[in-house]
Amino acid sequence: MEALLERWLEEILATPGLTSLKSLAAARRVLVDDALQAIPAVSANPGPVVDLGSGGGSPGIPLAVSLPERRVTLLEAQRRKCEFLERFAAELPNADVVWGRAEDAAVDAYGVVLAKALAKPPVAAELCLPLVRAGGAAVLWIGASADVDAVAHVAERLAGRVEECLEGLLVLRKTGPTPPGFPRRPGMAKKRPLA
Repeated sequence: MEALLERWLEEILATPGLTSLKSLAAARRVLVDDALQAIPAVSANPGPVVDLGSGGGSPGIPLAVSLPERRVTLLEAQRRKCEFLERFAAELPNADVVWGRAEDAAVDAYGVVLAKALAKPPVAAELCLPLVRAGGAAVLWIGASADVDAVAHVAERLAGRVEECLEGLLVLRKTGPTPPGFPRRPGMAKKRPLA
């Protein structure tokens, strides 16, 4: 499977519009090593995993390779990116690609929802939490300037809470079913954020 990850990284660097990274070493650090930080959070929460706004496939592809017993869905809204992802998901028995938006995905269906570079953290929380089943978790990759209080406010509105804030990762626990009215219509989370 290491060979698959190497080919995947090389293809990401060679495909316009998937990354601004230039070197294989930087791509490995940002797209693989950074993705694998989430293994403890994913492993602690049973059920299927969805990588929301998968783009070129990080964190979903590295996690599917590292956790072969877990079903991983790569959800992407851009058809061109889905076609890229399908080439690599076809080699992973536990991965599949879905062309669609978070707002149209199954509510309360996943054990873990992942969001890396999807949107600002409060918006990412709103897009992720409706897809998580009660007891599951949303894992958000965040920067040092992330407003964790704003994310906590959004999480409360969506039957969730901030469980853990690690270096670069924020884990939200889903405490109950998704409230009525969520997810909102496509685009509303970005146009009119809850926080």
